[in-house]
Amino acid sequence: MRIDHVLAVAPVTDLAAATDWYTRLFGRVPDNRPMETLVEWRLTDTGWLQVFRTGGSPGTTTVNLAVADLDEALSELRGRGLQPGEVLEASKGVRLSALRDPAGNTVTLISGFRVEY
Repeated sequence: MRIDHVLAVAPVTDLAAATDWYTRLFGRVPDNRPMETLVEWRLTDTGWLQVFRTGGSPGTTTVNLAVADLDEALSELRGRGLQPGEVLEASKGVRLSALRDPAGNTVTLISGFRVEY
């Protein structure tokens, strides 16, 4: 089986508030609005984040985003009016900081993350 794209989904109840929050998170408007209940940002060549209005279980998703420079990313987010959490130091030089969208979904920024095959 070949996987062409990865689509992470963050369920929300208030799509307008979530769209505003994720626009500030990414520093740009959504790349796509394929449905009245869905907005999407293309984050990598084959990786997307979909923010989806639902009556189901908002606030239950965690999205991890690897960034090159955590301090720089956090500074940018604070400049956009977002409030990232404290920086945690993990093993092997990995550092992370989490924040929550208006629905309670967690977005964690991670630096020093290396994938070894």
